Amino acid sequence: MAFRTILAVTETNKGDDDLKLAADLCNEIGAHLAALVVAIAAPPPVGEYAAVVSGAWLEKRQADENLLKKRTADLSTLLAGRAPSADVCSEYPDAGWADDTIGRRARYADITVIGPELLANETLKSKAIEGALFSSGKPLLLIPEGSRPTLKPKRVLIAWDARLEASRAVRESLDLLPGADEVNLVMVDPVADEYRHGAEPGAAAAAYLARHGVNVTVDRLPSLDHSVVDVLRRHALDIAADLMVMGAYGHSRLRERIFGGVTVSMLEDPSMPILMAR
Repeated sequence: MAFRTILAVTETNKGDDDLKLAADLCNEIGAHLAALVVAIAAPPPVGEYAAVVSGAWLEKRQADENLLKKRTADLSTLLAGRAPSADVCSEYPDAGWADDTIGRRARYADITVIGPELLANETLKSKAIEGALFSSGKPLLLIPEGSRPTLKPKRVLIAWDARLEASRAVRESLDLLPGADEVNLVMVDPVADEYRHGAEPGAAAAAYLARHGVNVTVDRLPSLDHSVVDVLRRHALDIAADLMVMGAYGHSRLRERIFGGVTVSMLEDPSMPILMAR
């Protein structure tokens, strides 16, 4: 699908560079930039000393809200004329609801972007990732430090294992793929069976992509006692990929978030821009 609205999540104390990256992406594809400033509220005091400290807590909340208001105004000025169009809003959720709050905002964008400054904020990073992946139904783009993000990639690596999440990630990136010089559909230790890959692993997926005008190559790689993550990262370097597309594996049970091993490794240390969906 075409990306017409890009959501960029940022914090109150820094994040200008993340928003500039997101604005550059918007300029690249003619998209609207929706910037969301998030501050996580401190929990209210409880117990016998609550009455004593509640005044300080209320003052802290007021200071946070004033900072959010100022940050929103400052970012509106920063983004004026930097993207085809932009808007800035803010949220001040409790920690337990921050991911849902971000996820609700992400439903009104085509993709959520998390840049290197937010990736360095462990608390807000995890809330933004969980909200985007579990609560929005939309894809997520991770941009690590030192990378050159683009939504017009020339070389794309698709991490393919024929599962629903991988299929969803391919579908969400389908508007980007025909313009690439080459798309590598990569499988690690694929097994030919009737339940997942079929008799020829990758053949059906490659045919599907080819019908959409994608120049696709199928790569079946042995792990040779290396982790799947290491094999994917090394191959991405070998082919000079500027974007990786992969499914995010995990499930939500009550308030618990559990991701699969490959997903966790990529989320903790993305080595290149990664488009994820689930």
